[in-house]
Amino acid sequence: MYDIIVAGAGHAGCEAALAAARMGATCLLITSDLSAIARMSCNPAIGGVAKGQITREIDALGGEMAKAIDATGIQFRMLNRSKGPAMHSPRAQADKAKYSQYMRDVIESEPNIDLLQDTVTAIDTASGKFRGVIITSGRIICGSAAILTCGTFLNGLIHVGMNHFPGGRSAAEPPVHGLTECLVALGFKAGRLKTGTPPRIDSRSVDYSAVERQGGDEEPVRFSFSEIDNIHPEQVSCFISRTTEKTHEILKTGFDRSPLFTGKVQGTGPRYCPSVEDKICRFPERTSHHIFLEPEGLSTNEMYVNGFSTSLPEEIQIEGLKSIPGLEQVKVIRPGYAIEYDYFLPYQLQRSLETKVISNLYFAGQINGTSGYEEAAAQGLMAGINAGLKVKGREPLHLKRSDAYIGVLIDDIITKETLEPYRMFTSSAEHRLLLRHDNADIRLRGIGRDVGLVDEQLFAATNRKIKAIEAIKALCSRAKVTSEEINADLRALGYSEVTTVQTAGALLKRPGITLHLLLEASSGLNTQAKKITADPAVYEQVEIDLKYEGYLKRDNLMSEKISRLESLKIPASLDYTTISGLSSEGREKLINYRPETIGLASRIPGVSPSDTSVLTIRLGR
Repeated sequence: MYDIIVAGAGHAGCEAALAAARMGATCLLITSDLSAIARMSCNPAIGGVAKGQITREIDALGGEMAKAIDATGIQFRMLNRSKGPAMHSPRAQADKAKYSQYMRDVIESEPNIDLLQDTVTAIDTASGKFRGVIITSGRIICGSAAILTCGTFLNGLIHVGMNHFPGGRSAAEPPVHGLTECLVALGFKAGRLKTGTPPRIDSRSVDYSAVERQGGDEEPVRFSFSEIDNIHPEQVSCFISRTTEKTHEILKTGFDRSPLFTGKVQGTGPRYCPSVEDKICRFPERTSHHIFLEPEGLSTNEMYVNGFSTSLPEEIQIEGLKSIPGLEQVKVIRPGYAIEYDYFLPYQLQRSLETKVISNLYFAGQINGTSGYEEAAAQGLMAGINAGLKVKGREPLHLKRSDAYIGVLIDDIITKETLEPYRMFTSSAEHRLLLRHDNADIRLRGIGRDVGLVDEQLFAATNRKIKAIEAIKALCSRAKVTSEEINADLRALGYSEVTTVQTAGALLKRPGITLHLLLEASSGLNTQAKKITADPAVYEQVEIDLKYEGYLKRDNLMSEKISRLESLKIPASLDYTTISGLSSEGREKLINYRPETIGLASRIPGVSPSDTSVLTIRLGR
């Protein structure tokens, strides 16, 4: 008898098992292949726009993904440096084999986790409550709670041209049969989605004189806030090329054998990560699309062709690749493919990711219709935390939209109609200036400590950082900088000079002025600041807080107003058919979604503001 059973050892399953185990729960992690733990089945990278923010939030809460990529990354880049701080996003290429091995080592070193190489084919329930999982042999393994993180394995079907065959992630990995049917019989509603992956090529067959080299940052920014220096020592380059008009013409010759265009693929694919054939059809005016060549590791010649996701016939893929500059003599190691898989409509979840149909059963990752390693890992972490809290008899953890991108992610999938794979973007977060990657520790370390995943040493370090930030801000509000000290720098930047003595805080609000520049200009300010701290992360926070002070105050006020709606809980037993004044569509959506709060109800498509008002008045009575 285990406290928690986790089915699937991808990015969601690993974070779920580790979180629950570190909180003191006994865990069984079941996977069909122990050598595939945390396997990067698609692109060899962690982070990126919005995804980098999620990775740092996972770390701040006590998860493992950030430490894993710091230890196994082979190129680190901060994206969108030319834009505002809300858009800065860390990204790193990974050594795929080392990443997987790192996560397996961490899991096997956790005493509260047992591993089992098998497949969950059904679950056992009694009176609407989870009791155990049923594995391939028919044996029932009992547990207090379970987390299903099945990825693309549920009735997975792989397509290459007009050929299709069962597979969970590749031809060598069988799909999971029986579990979808079991859950549907219990009352769950399932759907079908599609995703894909590009060909892998031999890096030795690339003509590097014909492609653009893309290096990493000279001073890599770590993902983890821990003080362990875990950056991988060796950095490599990626490379950029483009498709050509000839490429498009070649690929078009295979459209009559494309599973996407002939109706063989029934699942809906990701809108924001389309296949190359889909891009050619959707954007006929474009004669070229970027191609990124990404090494998959330090000890392999395998290279990922980012931007060339496809399920066209293999011979068309090869011919098309050879028309791309730098790939004229390319050798393909394995072709790209599309995969269809089952998922469960996520409005059937509570905010804790516990299902509404079966208590003590949690879903995390692509089973909820999401896409991406980071989105999966975030859900796994939250499901692991909440399952761990539940078996201890504690209240679940709910992150608000103003708390974290993770809160936005969960709120979106349980309130919006997920009819295509969900991917996180900065545009999805209305409070993105608050939810920056650089302040994730300040926002979430305390929460991680409260649930038992952040130790006192890390929590104390974050508190010291917060106190240092406040001290430097106070210094900037009173320390004066003379015109003689700063005007030369203003002239060099092309800005108008100042005629009076001003505080450092006031000067920071001017365009082009940075705290680093002020510290170099004013020896007095520099001396006083160094007495408090020399930590560049503290200086970064101070500069952002002071420069964007007005915007941050506005965002915080908006967050407080929205929080009032989030505090108004809706009884699970509320009968919406008895409430007059609701629109027909609003009533139907409320019955299907059964939101937990007025705030969640207000964000369900089809529930109008007047429906929300009627509901609020009813609850007030």
